[in-house]
Amino acid sequence: MADHTPPLESGQLLSSELPILASPPPPAMVNGEGPQQVILVQVNPGEAFTIRREDGQFQCITGPAQVPMMSPNGSVPPIYVPPGYVSQIIEENGVRRVLVLPQQPEFHPGGHSPLHHPPPPPHAHLPAFIPHPAMMPPPPHLYTGMAGGVGDMSSQYISQYHPAHIYSEQVSADSHSQHGRPPFVHRDDRTNKTRERLQNKLKDRQAGGGGQVKDSPPPSPQKTCNSPPTTDIHNGIGGKGLEAEQGQLRHAVACPDKQTGKGKNGESGELDKEAQALQALLSTISKPVVSDIQARGAVVSWSAPTRPESENGNVENDCSPPEPLSYEVSVSVSGKDGKYQSMYCGEELSATLEDLRPATDYHVRVQAMCNCLQGSPSEAVSFTTLSCEPDPPNPPRKASGTKNTLVLQWKAPCDNGSKIQNYILQWDEGKGTGIYEQCYYGPQKQYRVTKLSPASRYSFRLAAKNDMGVSEFSEVVDLFTSCSVPLPPFPPELEMAGVTWLCLKWQRPTSSPKEDDIYYILEMEEEGSGYGFQPSYDGDELTCTVRNLHRSTKYKFRVAAYNSEGKSNPSQVVEFITNPDRPSCPCRPVIRGRVLPNSFKMAWEPPKENGGAEVTKYVVELSEGLSGLSWGLVYSGPAMEHVCEGLKPGCSYQTRVYCMSEGGQSPLSETLQVQTPAVPPGPCQPPRLVGKPKAREVQLRWGPPQVDGGSPVSCYSVEVCGPQSEESREVYQGPELDCSVGGLMPGKTYSFRLKAANKAGFGPLSERCEVTTGPGAPEQCKSPSTTCKSPSCVVVSWEAPPCNGAPVTEFRLEWGAAEGSMQTCYTGPGLSHEMKGLLPANNYFCRVQAVNVAGVGLFSEAVLCQTPCSVPAAVSNIYVLKESELLRYETPVDADEDEEEEEDGCSRPPPVYSPSTCLGICWDHPCDHGSEITSYLIDLGERQPVVVGPVTKHIIQHLQPDTSYRIRIQALNSLGAGPFSHTFKLKTKPLPPQPPRLECTAFSHQTLRLKWGDGPAKAATSDALQYQLQMGDKSGRFISLYKGPCHTHKVQRLNESTSYTFRIQAFNEAGEGPFSNVYTFTTPRSPPAPLKAPKVERLDDNSCEVTWEALLPMKGDPVIYTLQCMMGNSEFKQAYKGAATSFHVQNLQPSSDYRFRVCAIRQCQDAPELSGPYSPTVTLTPQRSDVALSGSAAGSGSRTGAESNRARQSLTDEQCAFLLLMVFAVIAILIAFVIQYFVIK
Repeated sequence: MADHTPPLESGQLLSSELPILASPPPPAMVNGEGPQQVILVQVNPGEAFTIRREDGQFQCITGPAQVPMMSPNGSVPPIYVPPGYVSQIIEENGVRRVLVLPQQPEFHPGGHSPLHHPPPPPHAHLPAFIPHPAMMPPPPHLYTGMAGGVGDMSSQYISQYHPAHIYSEQVSADSHSQHGRPPFVHRDDRTNKTRERLQNKLKDRQAGGGGQVKDSPPPSPQKTCNSPPTTDIHNGIGGKGLEAEQGQLRHAVACPDKQTGKGKNGESGELDKEAQALQALLSTISKPVVSDIQARGAVVSWSAPTRPESENGNVENDCSPPEPLSYEVSVSVSGKDGKYQSMYCGEELSATLEDLRPATDYHVRVQAMCNCLQGSPSEAVSFTTLSCEPDPPNPPRKASGTKNTLVLQWKAPCDNGSKIQNYILQWDEGKGTGIYEQCYYGPQKQYRVTKLSPASRYSFRLAAKNDMGVSEFSEVVDLFTSCSVPLPPFPPELEMAGVTWLCLKWQRPTSSPKEDDIYYILEMEEEGSGYGFQPSYDGDELTCTVRNLHRSTKYKFRVAAYNSEGKSNPSQVVEFITNPDRPSCPCRPVIRGRVLPNSFKMAWEPPKENGGAEVTKYVVELSEGLSGLSWGLVYSGPAMEHVCEGLKPGCSYQTRVYCMSEGGQSPLSETLQVQTPAVPPGPCQPPRLVGKPKAREVQLRWGPPQVDGGSPVSCYSVEVCGPQSEESREVYQGPELDCSVGGLMPGKTYSFRLKAANKAGFGPLSERCEVTTGPGAPEQCKSPSTTCKSPSCVVVSWEAPPCNGAPVTEFRLEWGAAEGSMQTCYTGPGLSHEMKGLLPANNYFCRVQAVNVAGVGLFSEAVLCQTPCSVPAAVSNIYVLKESELLRYETPVDADEDEEEEEDGCSRPPPVYSPSTCLGICWDHPCDHGSEITSYLIDLGERQPVVVGPVTKHIIQHLQPDTSYRIRIQALNSLGAGPFSHTFKLKTKPLPPQPPRLECTAFSHQTLRLKWGDGPAKAATSDALQYQLQMGDKSGRFISLYKGPCHTHKVQRLNESTSYTFRIQAFNEAGEGPFSNVYTFTTPRSPPAPLKAPKVERLDDNSCEVTWEALLPMKGDPVIYTLQCMMGNSEFKQAYKGAATSFHVQNLQPSSDYRFRVCAIRQCQDAPELSGPYSPTVTLTPQRSDVALSGSAAGSGSRTGAESNRARQSLTDEQCAFLLLMVFAVIAILIAFVIQYFVIK
C-alpha cells in the first residue's frame, strides 16, 4: 500500500456502532488479473470492519488495521456503505484499495440520485460497486448502534442514499405534475383514426363470415391502453422529470401483456394474429450503435425494425404499423444481464446519453413500441466512458496554528478514472480582495503556511489535478491566526444575586481582535475563609452563575483573560454579597390562659433560623371551622402574643403564624386548633297546641330556640301546672319537638312551659301556654250484682259511675259463659237486666260499662254467676248397635255374682244375642245439670219400661222376630226425672235360615263335586239366601271353601283314597244360620297313567316282538300290563297279561294286518284291579312279495316298513309340539316387522 495514504477522519467512514458488511463475491466479473489477487481494506483508528466468513458467521475487525481479502478471480467484493457515503476502488503501484468517501451534497438536488460518481481506472475495466437496497440484506444490528434509532437520522443522510443510475421501481401517480410534465393519458388524432380503421375492417370480416355475434363489441388493440408519449424529450434525458418519464414508459409497456388475452374474451382471432405479427415486427430491431463516447455522455443510434423476406423474395404479410414507432433506450451499469433503466423514450432513431459516470462500463439496448404493443429488446451493446478531471475537492480545514502559522489539511476527491497527481492550494494573502494566488502545488494532502500576521483572516481554496486536467476549485474557507496575550479585562459586574448564587458578567478586552479566541478565568474568594482566590469558571462565555454559596455572605471576584499566547493579569477585585434567606417558620402557637366562649389568648416563639436577617413582623391568620379553606388576617406586628376576640361560642377555630424579614416570608407554622366552650341555649317560644284537645291528653309542639349557645340542643323539658296547684311538674324530657301529655283531667285548664338544653345545661323557661281539656268518657263502673231467680233466670243490677263532665246516656251489659268470650246482651239507660234461658248448674260471667257523648268508659271487673242444679236434660240421640258389636257385647255382672263364680271355680260362657230377638241400643250422655245421673228409664211402649243403671248402652232381650218397637229414654238424678227423649222406631230382624242337606254327585281320585239344596247350579249374587261351605283340615278346624248363592261346588286337588269332612251353613239378611252336621266323603284310588304307543318289530314272516314302556309302582301297588291284538277288522283280543314290558307274538299270517295296543293295570291289595286307558294302536303291515328280491331282502323290507310306520307314529307328538312352536315364532316375527315398519317409521 502507498505510504502517502490520506487519513480519513472519524465519522466519515462507518463508526464502530455501524459495521460494514461484506457479502460473498459476485459470480463472475470480467477483466480479472490472474487467478487470485489480494485486496487490502484499510480500517482507521476507532472504526470497525465486519466481514462474513465462509461458514456464514460475521467477524468484526477494529482499527487501525489493514484487512487482506483474497479474490479468486481478481474481482473486488462488494462493500456495503452507510447512507451518504460511496465506495471507490483506487489502484496504486499494483495494489487495489477500497476507499469509502462521503458523497457531494451539491450532486443531490431535490433528493434525486447523483449521476457523477468516481469510476475505476480505464485499464481496470471493472465496474464500480453500486449498492442497491434490494442487494443489501440488512442485518438485525445494522442501525441499532445509532443514537435515537432510525428516526433520529439526519435528513441529508436519508436524501443522499441514492446509488448511481439505480432508479426506484415505484413512481408516484403525481410525479408528472411535480416535474412540470402533463399526465400521460391523452390519445392523439392519429391513434383515433387507426382505431376507427381497425373497427371498420373487423365489421367487414364479420359481415363476410356471417357467423359472428351481431351485438359483439368492435375489437381494438388500443381498447384499454393509451398511446405512447409524444412529449418532447431532449435526447432521452429529462433532468428532474426523468424518473416520472420512466414511470410513464413502464405504464405503457405493461399494456401488451393485457392485450394478449383479448382473443379469449370474444374478439376475433384474426386481430390477434395481426397483433402478433406487429409484435414480431417490433422484435426484429437490431442492436444500437454507440458513438461519440465522452467522459459523461455518448450518442446511441439504431435503425427501425424491418420485416424479413420469404423464400420467394416477397415480404411476408405486408402489415405496416398503423402509427410511427416509438423507442425506449435502456442502460445497465451492472453487466449485460443486470438491471436496465430507461434513459430515453421517443420516436427519433438516435439519442444522446448524458450525465454518465466517467470511466464506467455501460450496456445499452433499445426496444421498439407501437401503441400498446412492445417488442423484445435488442441485443445489448457495451461501452466504457472516458476518464476526465477529478471532482472538485472539499475545502481545506485548519489542523493547527499559531499567530504566525496555519497548518491546512484536505482529503482527495474522486479521481474520475485518472490518478490525482498534484493539488493546487490558493489564498488571498489576507488582503480580502478576492484575488487568489497559488501557495502550494504538489501531491501532499496537507501544507503549512508561515510568516502570517497575528489575529488575521486568510481565505483559501483547493483544486485537484490529474492527467486529464484540473478540477474546479472548492468553496472558499476563511481561517484565522492567533494573536498576542490579551490585556486585563474590566472587573466583573453583578447581574443578579440570589441566596446561594451570584450571576456575574464581564466584557471582552477592547484590544483583542474579534477573530481571536479568548477564554476567561473567574476567581472567587470567600470572606474569612483564608483560602484566597479560587477559580470558579474557565471558558469563553462572558457570563457566569456561581452557585452553592452561603446566604448573606460577602465574596470577592476577579477575572483574567487568556488565549493561545498566554494569560493576562487579573482585573480589579470587586465584592458582592448574597441575599439573605427567608426565615424558618415560627414555633407552633400555644394557648395562654383559659379559652372563653368569645375569645382566647395565643402566643408563639420566634423562628429557630432567621435566614440571616432580623424578623420585622409576625402575621396571625384565623380560620373558622376545621376545613381550613378560608383564612383571615387577625394580627400583624412585632409582638409574639395576641388575643383573638369576637368568636362564637362552641365553635372550632384554626390559627397559624408566619413571620417576615428582609429575606422574605417564612413558611407557615403548624396549625393550632381551638374549640370555644358552649353556653346554655336561649329561651324558646311557648309550646303550641296541635289539634283538638282530648279529655285526658293534649298534643304539644314547639320549635328550637333562636340561640343554641354554640352547641346543638340535645333535649327539651316541658313542665305543666295544674288548675288548683301552683307547683309545676315535668311531663316530658327528650330530643323531639313534640310530645303528648296525658294523665289530665277532662274539662280542666292547664299551663305549659318549655326550656331547651345542650351540653352546657338548660336554658331559661319560656312563657306559659294555657290549654283546656275537653270532656271525657265516664269512669269505670263498679262490679254488677247478680240474683238467681231460677236455674235458668238471673237478674243483673249495677250503679252509675262518675260522668266526667257529660251525662251517661246508656249502659252496655256483656254476658258470656267464658270470661274472654262475652257478648253484649243489653244496651240502654236502665240499671238492671234479667237474663233468661240459662243452663242450670253453669258458670256465667258479666260486666258493664257506661257511655256518654265524650266516649265509652271502661268495663267493670267481670263477675262470676253460677246457676243452681236441676233435673237431667233430655237424651238427644239414640243409636242401634251393629250386629258385630252385638255379638261382642258383654252383659255387666254384679259384684256378688262375680264372687259366686269365683267360689264355683268355673266361668259361665258369655251369652249369645240374636238380632232376631234382641235389640242393642246406645245413647249420648245428657247434661246432668249439676247432679249426677243415677239411672235411665227405657220406654218400649206397650211393654213394661226397663230401668238400667248409669250406662249409655243396653240390649233389650226376649223380643219378637221381625217386629217394630217405639223406644224413648229418660234420665234420672237425685233431683228427679228429666224429660223423655224423642221417640225412635227400631225393628228386630227375622230368624236366620236352616242348613241344607249336603251330598256328593261326582267323584274322582282328585276331585269331589258336592251339591246342596234345591235350585240351579249357578245363581245370581243378588239372591237373598246364600251358603257357606267349609272343609275340615287335619287339626280339626274348618276352612271356608265357598261362599255364595250357588248350590254346587267342585273340590279339586285332593289326594286319592282319602276321607274329607264338610259342613254347610245358610245365611241371609236375618243373619247366619247354624252349621249342618259334618259330612264325610272319600276319594277313590287313581288308575294307572296311559302308555305311549308300543313298538313292534317283525322277527320273521310269522312272528314279531312288541315292546312298551314301564311304569313305577303306585303307592306300593304293583303294576301289570295287558296287550291286545286285532287282525284285520275283527275285535281286539287279549294276547298277553303280565308284568313284562315286551311280548313275542307268533303264528302270524303274512298277508294280514295286525294292530296292537297296551294298557296298565293297578293291582290293589284290598280292592279290585284298576285298569288304565289303552295306548294308541300300532299297525303291522303284511310283507310285500318281490321276485327280484331274495327272502332275506323281503324280510328286511317288511321289518323296515314296520319300523318306519312305528317311527312315524312315535314322532307325531314331538312334531306337533315343534310345529306349534315354529308357527308362534313366525307370527311373532311378522308382528314385530309390521310394528317396526308401519308404526315406528
